[in-house]
Amino acid sequence: MLQEVSLQRLFSTFANGLPGMGLMLQRFVTGAVLVCAALTHLHAAPQVGAVAPQIIDAGAGMLLFVGLWTPIVGTIVAVRELWVVFSGGGDPWMPFVLATLGATLAMIGPGAWSIDARLFGRRRIKRLR
Repeated sequence: MLQEVSLQRLFSTFANGLPGMGLMLQRFVTGAVLVCAALTHLHAAPQVGAVAPQIIDAGAGMLLFVGLWTPIVGTIVAVRELWVVFSGGGDPWMPFVLATLGATLAMIGPGAWSIDARLFGRRRIKRLR
């Protein structure tokens, strides 16, 4: 009950129609890129210290893909990817784009076609006569 109220306060409505489809597409692309990049890094460098960030990325990607806990996961993705950008090492543009996508998903929400909308969306209450 507490989670329902807090997520419902974040979003007055869950975008439907074309905006909802756009958010679903944004979630799918962001999630797929996170999972693919994490799996690529895990196969390339299976070092003990490098496994935890890749598991976080893969888990966040899967949660974004289905639209579960989107504001929390989007914030985690944004912070994690900005950490990669500012810590140096490698090309900063892909982490910067992923940080931007994560932040926008955290701010806008998951859209109507998500598990968040099913769990925390407004429900119609039937009145008894």
